[in-house]
Amino acid sequence: MEPMGMSAAAMAEDDRTRSTAGDRGLITVFGGTGFLGRRIVRHLLDHGFQVRIASRHPEWVGSAFRPDAGSETATVDVRDETSVPAALFGACGAVNAVSLYVERGGVTFDAVHVEAAARVARLARANGVERLIHVSGIGADPASSSPYIASRGRGEIAVRDSFPGAILIRPAVMFGPDDAFLTTIARMLRILPVYPMFGRGETKLQPVYVEDVAEGIARVLSGTGSVASYEFAGARVYTYKELVLTIADRIGARPRLVPLPFALWQIRALAAELLPGSPLTLNQVALMQHDNVPSVDSPGLSSLDITPTEIDAIGHG
Repeated sequence: MEPMGMSAAAMAEDDRTRSTAGDRGLITVFGGTGFLGRRIVRHLLDHGFQVRIASRHPEWVGSAFRPDAGSETATVDVRDETSVPAALFGACGAVNAVSLYVERGGVTFDAVHVEAAARVARLARANGVERLIHVSGIGADPASSSPYIASRGRGEIAVRDSFPGAILIRPAVMFGPDDAFLTTIARMLRILPVYPMFGRGETKLQPVYVEDVAEGIARVLSGTGSVASYEFAGARVYTYKELVLTIADRIGARPRLVPLPFALWQIRALAAELLPGSPLTLNQVALMQHDNVPSVDSPGLSSLDITPTEIDAIGHG
């Protein structure tokens, strides 16, 4: 029944006004202070959602996410059964963008990518959350010999078991101004006269801009997408060697590229992981041994009317 004195057209206009003011509903973003998570938060806000940034380190939330901008923070550890429900209270949707790249202090890939992911999914369903997005990655495979890649694959299965309608988002390797991949390549090219390549540099990659991934997730939650899983990739497929040469050309470097067997990379990564903030991890080496491109039949950014950003359009530090 329409309120007295308000036509259907006026009601529709009122809905649109409230929507742009952040009243499309509340979305909880687990891992909302991370490389991808903080972009997801911003794009959701741009789409008119209210956002709860759930993180173990809410103090990392920048000034861009002020409470009056439609966001709030919550201290949450996805490995904790008690803090997750509070973060989901009142939410119509949730995004799990939590990931782990190096196992330290008893925190394992299984604990984060499988057990915690299943916990978020189970509690989201129990708390009446309508839509759940689980961020995984292209190449996730429960049968992989790599603990990282296998945990990603098992996590997808665990999430679907706990929340059958969950939507999986599998990005390719992501790039952006503060990424840990292309920025590291550029930094090494600037200081190394001889650049060691992963193997012979033949691994195929289709890097995707992190802002495009975040926008894709926001559009899925806005109702633009209606499929069970997406694989988000960039505008072009590169071999690793081509990618290195593209970045070198962009920054004016003229490196000598030298192939380095993956066995030696594994040894280097094992030693590097002992250092805090290491740019090289065993899981990166494992990922570089397999092509990181989407399946030909998997919906991607284009299915959400997003044109992938070219690498050349973004600066690399």
